[in-house]
Amino acid sequence: MTPLDGLRVIDASTILAGPLCCQILGDFGADVIKIEHPVSGDSMRGHGWQKEGTPLWWKEISRNKRTIGLDLSAAEGAEAFLRLAATADVVVENFRPGTLEKWGLGPDRLRQANAGLVLVRLTGFGQSGPYARRPGFGTLAEAMSGFAHVTGAAEGPPTLPAFGLADSICGIAASSAAMMALWHRDAHGDEGQVIDISILEPIMTAVGPGPTVYDQLGVIEERHGNRSTNNAPRNTYRTSDGSWVAVSTSAQRIAERVLRLVGHPEVIDEPWFASGRGRVLHADLLDRLVGDWIGARTRAEVLSAFEEVGAAIAPIYSARDIVEDPHIRETNMITEVDDPDLGPMLMHNVMWRMSATPGQIRFTGRGPGADTDSVLIDELGYRAEQVADLRERGVVR
Repeated sequence: MTPLDGLRVIDASTILAGPLCCQILGDFGADVIKIEHPVSGDSMRGHGWQKEGTPLWWKEISRNKRTIGLDLSAAEGAEAFLRLAATADVVVENFRPGTLEKWGLGPDRLRQANAGLVLVRLTGFGQSGPYARRPGFGTLAEAMSGFAHVTGAAEGPPTLPAFGLADSICGIAASSAAMMALWHRDAHGDEGQVIDISILEPIMTAVGPGPTVYDQLGVIEERHGNRSTNNAPRNTYRTSDGSWVAVSTSAQRIAERVLRLVGHPEVIDEPWFASGRGRVLHADLLDRLVGDWIGARTRAEVLSAFEEVGAAIAPIYSARDIVEDPHIRETNMITEVDDPDLGPMLMHNVMWRMSATPGQIRFTGRGPGADTDSVLIDELGYRAEQVADLRERGVVR
């Protein structure tokens, strides 16, 4: 058993935020049906590295999803979508506001087909407001959320992440929102509902209380590199063998342990050392004391010494380091799965462990239209010759 056995999810979204939401639901047992345009498919198939023409990111983001090719802008495609939505619990889409309505697939029409349906609508800026119809990508949300403004060196430009940060945060949040709506439906005997979630809003929350600080104090946070405005020492430091480590002292007792370890217990008695904000005002001194000690030792020596005294430190990992780390492998954070195209391959495991109903990776991302016939013919009652005709006319794949 998995926790979402019996739940059906229609993934009509593209790229990352919506597909990640559906990946999470599929990882925990939902029957996810991925809808792609029969000609262009999901652009995610062209994102990132490929091996022998096989997209590697697709194998993970579309795992546990059956795939069908369906043109929702065609009347026959919209009709097939309605028939499919009538069998589903959740539909996830990320078209620009008004697109589903233009195709006759808006919330009112979907509600007629299935009153219990939860419709999750992911967009860059939400379904309403002056920016609603703007193209929305994670990069724009990372810029407008305050993330880029506070990220990077003090003397450098605003810095964007090298990965889909805003999309990923939104996808995780959307999976939680969908489950809240399902709980309300089932626990209270109510109908489904529409969830309006933007890529911008979840990452704004993740960046922290900047708007509140500005509202109450008029303070605008600036870039501080790897330092924190809440505690010090907090930075990355280079070891004598050229490796990098990260140190955090969010707790007062941890800060004290670090300074004793690096041979400067006298600093602990300074009045300013008693609070994180006080230590931030002396970050140059603390970084020098900690950095000099770390810089005179190898990474192995530094990690061992910190661990011995119970201070917080971690090595800066590359993908190779992640794959080779004994804790990550022993706890199965990275797991090996069999793929019909590539054979055994490593990927991130399901995102959390459940003692009684754990999630699982049942299969990896599938080829375009791999399940069109089985879904339309076996489950929705189409005749084989109907599907063949739709395929010939480019409505399905």
